[in-house]
Amino acid sequence: MSAPLRNVAIIAHVDHGKTTLVDQLFRQSGTFRENQRVEERAMDSGDLEKERGITILAKCTSVEWNDTRINIVDTPGHADFGAEVERILSMVDGVILLVDSAEGAMPQTKFVTGKALSLGLKPIVVVNKIDRPDGRHSEVLDEVFDLFVSLDANDEQLDFPVLYASGRDGYASEDPDAREGTLEPLFQKIVDHVSEPGLDKSGKFTFLATLLDRDPFMGRILTGRVQSGSLKVNDPIHAIDADGNVIETGRATKVLAFRGLERVPVDSAEAGDIIALAGLEKATVANTIADPAVREPIAAQPIDPPTLAMRFAVNDSPLAGREGDKVTSRMIRDRLMREAETNVAIRVTESDDKDSFEVAGRGELQLGVLIETMRREGFELGISRPRVIYREEDGQRLEPYETVVIDVDDEHSGTVVEKMQRRKADLTEMRPSGQGKTRITFSAPSRGLIGYHGEFLSDTRGTGIMNRLFEKYGPYKGRIEGRINGVLISMETGDAVAYALNALEERGELFIGSGVKLYEGMIIGENAKPDDLEVNPLKSKQLTNFRSSGKDDAIRLTPPRQMTLEQAIAYIDDDEMVEVTPQNIRLRKALLDPHERKKAKRKAAA
Repeated sequence: MSAPLRNVAIIAHVDHGKTTLVDQLFRQSGTFRENQRVEERAMDSGDLEKERGITILAKCTSVEWNDTRINIVDTPGHADFGAEVERILSMVDGVILLVDSAEGAMPQTKFVTGKALSLGLKPIVVVNKIDRPDGRHSEVLDEVFDLFVSLDANDEQLDFPVLYASGRDGYASEDPDAREGTLEPLFQKIVDHVSEPGLDKSGKFTFLATLLDRDPFMGRILTGRVQSGSLKVNDPIHAIDADGNVIETGRATKVLAFRGLERVPVDSAEAGDIIALAGLEKATVANTIADPAVREPIAAQPIDPPTLAMRFAVNDSPLAGREGDKVTSRMIRDRLMREAETNVAIRVTESDDKDSFEVAGRGELQLGVLIETMRREGFELGISRPRVIYREEDGQRLEPYETVVIDVDDEHSGTVVEKMQRRKADLTEMRPSGQGKTRITFSAPSRGLIGYHGEFLSDTRGTGIMNRLFEKYGPYKGRIEGRINGVLISMETGDAVAYALNALEERGELFIGSGVKLYEGMIIGENAKPDDLEVNPLKSKQLTNFRSSGKDDAIRLTPPRQMTLEQAIAYIDDDEMVEVTPQNIRLRKALLDPHERKKAKRKAAA
């Protein structure tokens, strides 16, 4: 007789403490020994996840509590990784909705909760960070209830149990004033409130693939939940697509179950178990893996379409190939196809010249994470400005819109509203959110939001919080003004000279310092005026009897503006590119030759 089983997902907005809470569930269930040294936020295992403090990939884990096995799925909190969330929810029978006691229900909470409620999952609401001095738990609960009503929750879903917790300190209670204890009330709520899978264990084996990754030894590994029957190692299986076509036939060479943070080989699995399966080479996400006698596929959640695209090109700058070891179009193509294979939210299209690829995804962050991962792997790339993907319906051009929720200090709200309206956003709601802050909600074309985040942080002195969520495809809003200032373009190739940069500082803001390698057509700063300006950053002082070189030691340059990858991608204009290498991020004109640029400008004007 197998042990009782519960499958539950944790959903929450970015930074509401989801992964920290899972750490404590590990510790208090005895998954980690008392003296075992475990990294903080153990579920965020990737380098980028640790650095940014966000969950990028959904992960499965399990803990055992009082002889009940609880499979827990930690889901991404950011809308760009929403494709993960949609598929994950089909594997579980209940959800823990985690909300911050001060920030309350945020747009990403709405997105994931909507998906969970539509699947009929019953939520347990946990108000986290209950010890925050600016906490407002009763208002937050009202917000959650209103959110459920707006998402058409049924009566059973609206009668949700509530716990007040501190994931960091490891306690949960039904009393909002509790400030100590353990997570036992949460374990008990999961066991009492989340139903057993209740699937047919005697039927034929069926399994819906919801996650896909590759292992150098086992090949493709498909993760999902066994929907019916049971499976033993080496049993024959086949994969069928949504239309019932057989994609391939094979054997289950490995069956892996989740135990803590490890994937452990097991001899068999039965209906309700969340497992990883190896043995197939073509099967992918949303395919049904089943006994060869099964011909009927399991219905899979549709995935929202990509809304943003960028061009990934071979790096053709004069400095190409000096820092990376993966520079050819074949290497870039293989890597992008590998990504598209395991990440179904990304779509890759090859250009006619075979030297560039259009990569479409769900947002700037998702594509930015892919570029950052590739540069760390040794790739060199040329990246274009992001562009939105339009649709045609009944002869009308439609573009993607996003719901933008902004929390900002009252004094900055006027500036934010003005800037957003300039970007063709419609104000839908504005209300005080306490503590001298205002919450403003907009419906904005995605096109107008490209590159706005950096400007938003400057306008709000770094105190504003902006959250975005795909809303709909709506009517094209017309031209949106882009960057106001022109750029300073190097007209020479060589190493930047302090004497020349010192003279250029009055022309605008510099992006480079002394001694940096430059080439013709590279962008070295922002012009103070709207036009682009070609400058010579290599000009050195003419030495005479009156002008000695020693005086150069007195030159004090203003520190240059250093851009992150996301900032650089958001900054560039349509005729510019970001050169990405393992060691540098450079801005450049797409056409390096000034005569070619003039010709292209005349052609565009005509």
